[in-house]
Amino acid sequence: MTQSLADMRRDYTRDGLSEANAPAEPFELFRQWFQDAVQTEQPPVEPNAMTLATVDAEGRPHCRVLLLKALDDRGFTFFSNYDSAKAEQLEACPFAAMTFFWPSLERQVRIEGRVEKVSVAESDAYYQVRPLGSRLGAWASPQSHVIRDRAELERLLAETEQRFLDQAPHCPPHWGGYRLLPERMEFWQGRPSRLHDRLNYRRLASDWQRERLAP
Repeated sequence: MTQSLADMRRDYTRDGLSEANAPAEPFELFRQWFQDAVQTEQPPVEPNAMTLATVDAEGRPHCRVLLLKALDDRGFTFFSNYDSAKAEQLEACPFAAMTFFWPSLERQVRIEGRVEKVSVAESDAYYQVRPLGSRLGAWASPQSHVIRDRAELERLLAETEQRFLDQAPHCPPHWGGYRLLPERMEFWQGRPSRLHDRLNYRRLASDWQRERLAP
């Protein structure tokens, strides 16, 4: 390496986050920040990309990058194969965490909560607007399972294309959405000298409590 990892750093000076400009409800603030990210972040950054962390039956953590595909006042929705490793982990422990990071804005959002499957109708509605290749891939790929080589995956795709040659593919029963129902949402704004702004929202019985965390 040409540069020591200990010497790699960036000073954050773009913006601040105060209680005065933060709404009392976190979904409103997330939507504001997300729209800022859509308008500001440039490829290859995807504004709806997030890291999803799950825990398996043995208490071991796992994380991967996914794309957020829906947001409403209930929570944050993503889609996956219900036979995948992440699905097994969510079955064992129906809690997860997700993190969004928007480097141009020097912002990060951390979200934690319970995860539930969305309705079959919601899964089907999203499946139908996916590109054809993605719809076929949901049938062809045995996600997270061992396959022999790339040729095997291409063979499975070819078989799927043949299967749906004369009909549009429908949503597989082993594929669909999950919704994370947030119990905690933390908004992080980078500041100089690592004295970052952190506003944390915790869900109470029927409301949210907002508090500032030390960086």
